[in-house]
Amino acid sequence: MSLFKARDWWSTVLGEKEEFDQGCLCLADVDNTGNGQGDGAQAEDMLLEVHLRDPILQVEVGKFVSGTEMLHLAVLHSRKLCVYSVSGTLGNVEHGNQYQIKLMYEHNLQRTACNMTYGSFGGVKGRDLICIQSMDGMLMVFEQESYAFGRFLPGSLLPGPLAYSSRTDSFITVSSCRQVESYKYQVLAFATDADKRQETEQQKLGSGKRLVVDWTLNIGEQALDICIVSFNQSASSVFVLGERNFFCLKDNGQIRFMKKLDCSPSCFLPYCSVSEGTVNTLIGNHNHMLHIYQDVTLKWATQLPHIPVSVRVGCLHDLKGVIVTLSDDGHLQCSYLGTDPSFFQAPKVESRELHYEELDIELKELQKIIKDVNKSQGIWPMTEREDDLKVSAMVSPKFDSVSQAADVEVGTDLVPSVTVKVTLQNRLALQKAKLSVYVQPPLVLTCDQFTFEFMAPEMSRTVAFSVYLKGSYTPSELEGNAVVSYSRPSDINPDGIPRVIQCKFRLPLKLICLPGQPSKTASHKLTIDTNKSPVSLLSLFPGFANQSEDDQVNVMGFRFLGGSRVTLLASKTSQRYRIQSEQFEDLWLITNELIIRLQEYFEKQGIKDFACSFSGSMPLQEYFELIDHHFELRINGEKLEELLSERAVQFRAIQRRLLTRFKDKTPAPLQHLDTLLDGTYKQVIALADAVEENQDSLFQSFTRLKSATHLVILLIGLWQKLSTDQIAILEAAFLPLQQDTQELGWEETVDAAISHLLKTCLSKSSKEQALNLSSQLNIPKDTSRLKKHITLLCDRLAKGGRLCLSTDAAAPQTMVMPVGGCTTIPESDLEERSIEQDSTELFTNHKHLIVETPLPEVSPLQGVSE
Repeated sequence: MSLFKARDWWSTVLGEKEEFDQGCLCLADVDNTGNGQGDGAQAEDMLLEVHLRDPILQVEVGKFVSGTEMLHLAVLHSRKLCVYSVSGTLGNVEHGNQYQIKLMYEHNLQRTACNMTYGSFGGVKGRDLICIQSMDGMLMVFEQESYAFGRFLPGSLLPGPLAYSSRTDSFITVSSCRQVESYKYQVLAFATDADKRQETEQQKLGSGKRLVVDWTLNIGEQALDICIVSFNQSASSVFVLGERNFFCLKDNGQIRFMKKLDCSPSCFLPYCSVSEGTVNTLIGNHNHMLHIYQDVTLKWATQLPHIPVSVRVGCLHDLKGVIVTLSDDGHLQCSYLGTDPSFFQAPKVESRELHYEELDIELKELQKIIKDVNKSQGIWPMTEREDDLKVSAMVSPKFDSVSQAADVEVGTDLVPSVTVKVTLQNRLALQKAKLSVYVQPPLVLTCDQFTFEFMAPEMSRTVAFSVYLKGSYTPSELEGNAVVSYSRPSDINPDGIPRVIQCKFRLPLKLICLPGQPSKTASHKLTIDTNKSPVSLLSLFPGFANQSEDDQVNVMGFRFLGGSRVTLLASKTSQRYRIQSEQFEDLWLITNELIIRLQEYFEKQGIKDFACSFSGSMPLQEYFELIDHHFELRINGEKLEELLSERAVQFRAIQRRLLTRFKDKTPAPLQHLDTLLDGTYKQVIALADAVEENQDSLFQSFTRLKSATHLVILLIGLWQKLSTDQIAILEAAFLPLQQDTQELGWEETVDAAISHLLKTCLSKSSKEQALNLSSQLNIPKDTSRLKKHITLLCDRLAKGGRLCLSTDAAAPQTMVMPVGGCTTIPESDLEERSIEQDSTELFTNHKHLIVETPLPEVSPLQGVSE
């Protein structure tokens, strides 16, 4: 905002609800009196007002009538060009002088006009010719009362600003290609007639001339206006106002200088300067500012009461240098540059006595309230009313009589489907209720989006959909989620306050699993300890084994629809259960289902102190293998995409070469370009198929990785007897993404989350808390850092570390190594700096300490029949 405002000398508002543009302002002696008008705002300031039937595009004043050199007014309409004479007679009464307008001649246009320019085309003396540019890029030249010729500009798409240079006798415009183009008038006059736009055989033989541009300059942006400034016959300058810059060009199109503008311009006007060899330029912008430049130097900035769309400088009533501006809504103002002294004085502020003790007490109370709210409610505030809408989900206990599974990729097994019903009950009238249902892939829904309108309170709506397994691998969870978003109207916000409510439901294990033959041998085994006597597996998993004489069934087999098998064994003498499978990730669903069903079984028995535990070694090596496989697919995907991009660039380059050869009038040999194009096309198709196949493999690998991650979190919770909140922190750190991409993947996200835990609540010293971890999530070079951090996390938990998100509990903790726990594995950023201060270690003379002790093996089950 400028400190200097344009001083208002005279102003008025034109018309009523009319729009004005840059061609609607012309400053000239239209009545040929040689006197400027204006002496303050008076009634006779309005000299003439005439209502024309057609919209006016542009007005100009020049020598447009033959036989006289007096000035006349040219008015351009969309389909008509009219030339008027304006004359005045002296008045003998108080109303003052009277002015009349008379139509001299008019031209009806065959094409819709855009703008016009005038000048002494071809070097004529004593008269001005008019050139009109149509909307389809045709220049129509009128020699006063007669039409001369019309020419189409080559390659014209949209018309641009048009100006005439008298020194070079050429027309200058800016094409839709964003380049300044200059056309000689003589070339236009002798070029092919616009009525014969298509070339004929005679023109090909040389009887006609093509319209050739004199020079071009690419400015890289659209132009708002063009102005030609010529102060002597030896040199002239072409000024072009762009959207972000304004340019000063020489006669031959070379850039004299250019200036990058800070604000979006609206109009400009170059005019003479008092310094020899320089040009002053007025530039108005959309910030209500008018800037005055001398070449590229800003000399003055003044504020206007409106956004100017046209600006002129003239002499009015013997006052030189009056700036005339016009806005798009008709504000016309004559102003001059200057300043007025400011007489404003800031009022005195009433002093108030501040009671600092009371302010400190109030501040402490507010801080206590904020702290209590954060502890009790967490991040999200508690809603006042939770019963605006109730959502409940019910899973059918039986499969659908006719399976809804379609386009499954499971193999020969018959894929069942189960129906889920979701019921919504509203207490108030709600708007825009939308139900979204989500299940873990490869489980799919027959319909996952529903829309409701609860126009009245106490309404109930129920929707039903089916769930089935589509892929040949197991999902990471059997839990589904129904989320309802709605708007509750209020007095303050009639459109409604957005709310979200969700309901979770659990799908049956039989949906993805069938009874199978138990296996005696397996590559991966887990043992879960309990504090109660073993329960018959038939009681826990009815439907997965046949009733036998021996009611204590202690071995049961499961076969997933994808083909993998899992065996569950219950000890006859000890309180242990073993789960074993050939795939590590397949252990998760059966292990989780076992613990859930055991808890439900003992709750029905009225036993509340049932607990599970895990005393074996953490299966980190098997987990790391899945991480490496997932990361390898990500790296492979990046390489395939880079190779595909290279082949696509090569394919387009060959296409351009062939297109150039085919367009050539004298065709040259293809030099096996067609063979190369065909081979490149086949490579592109093969690489695209490989990228798609790798994406499918990556998606399956990520699902298996999530299953293994759920299993590791479960085992850590059983191993360290973590609370529900602590397990939630682990799940947030290890499972931050529903799906990973090349831009944001699982490895870097989890590494950042675990590093934050190691730096805060699991830190061993204040120095670790001071470490600055990288804030950018980029794909790592390998997974060694992530695996070290996961191992270090288990080590810190084994030493007594406590997971929490409160800042009060993030202080360094004294950790005691339990018997049989994980040993310390130093890590470059966290462990190496703190290990020297660890008083519990034995070797203190080494800068780096690496203790590699194998994790204890799980003890074999006692009394389990193989």
